[in-house]
Amino acid sequence: MNKTDVIIIGAGPVGLFAVHQLGIKGLKAVIIDNLDKVGGQCIELYPDKPIYDIPAVPECTGKELTDRLLEQIKPFETKFFLNERVDEVKQEGDSWFVKTNNNNTFIAPNIIIAGGVGSFEPRKLALQNTEKFEGKSIFYAVRNKDDFKNKNICIFGGGDSALDWTLELYKFSKVTLIHRRNEFRGAQHTLSEIKKLEKQGKISIKTPFQLDKIEGDNTIKSITIKDDDGNTEQITTDTILSFFGLVMKLGPIAEWGLNMDKKTISVNPNNFETNKKGIFAVGDICSYSGKLKLILSGFHEVALASVECFKRARPNEKYRFEFTTSSKTIQNRLGKK
Repeated sequence: MNKTDVIIIGAGPVGLFAVHQLGIKGLKAVIIDNLDKVGGQCIELYPDKPIYDIPAVPECTGKELTDRLLEQIKPFETKFFLNERVDEVKQEGDSWFVKTNNNNTFIAPNIIIAGGVGSFEPRKLALQNTEKFEGKSIFYAVRNKDDFKNKNICIFGGGDSALDWTLELYKFSKVTLIHRRNEFRGAQHTLSEIKKLEKQGKISIKTPFQLDKIEGDNTIKSITIKDDDGNTEQITTDTILSFFGLVMKLGPIAEWGLNMDKKTISVNPNNFETNKKGIFAVGDICSYSGKLKLILSGFHEVALASVECFKRARPNEKYRFEFTTSSKTIQNRLGKK
């Protein structure tokens, strides 16, 4: 059981800044995110695209913003639980119990939901009956590359993930890269490396093909791929890695008894608390009159939510507002001498 002051659900920019606002008040937090990396939409959707509306930062990319936020919260040594989805939330007295799909458990007086537009989930293969192979022969992410050693792998996709893992996994496995189009969408320098490996006979590339059939009982023995003209080809394989992008779903949040406004969570704009005491929603996932879906709005929201979190986590202490420029206590928490 992980006991803390605040459980933050979502590791995007707003969730990361929540750590800072809580940390300078002396509160501990953990972050849970179902993605395998920190940064949320900034990293998944536009890591290299410029952002122009962060105060005092004329221009930065999603990755640069994420890196700077991580640097800012480094003094608080926050524990991250990535690749984990919150499946259960229940009240225990004045605290909230949280359980993830990996059976990690947490308890805290506060939960901050900073889930953006919901959870990102992999776009699944369109064929029927693929579920029985998932986690055994079909995978939508690489958690540990050692699990894919000495395999016969078919990688589906045309973006960066498919290309990057082709470059990595061919070193110790047989790899076939399959894409439904002749053109790939990944980085040009990566694609150049891929083409070079194909010429050297170290990998195979099949385009324009899509998955048509899977053969096997509990594990995959072979697959059949089909091109646009209906021509088919059978490939012997034991592993499929599918990188068809991500879809956004509200997920289990919709079942937690929170007041919803379509696909967002209604909050009190004074402190961003939901209809459940101790559960707050900030960022794109929250809804109130005049709401703007901007990162800077989310920063404002967590600043106010963190005050209410303090009051719940430290009921016997009086909250005292302090400026970071003059507070020695805050500066000590930030590791400033």
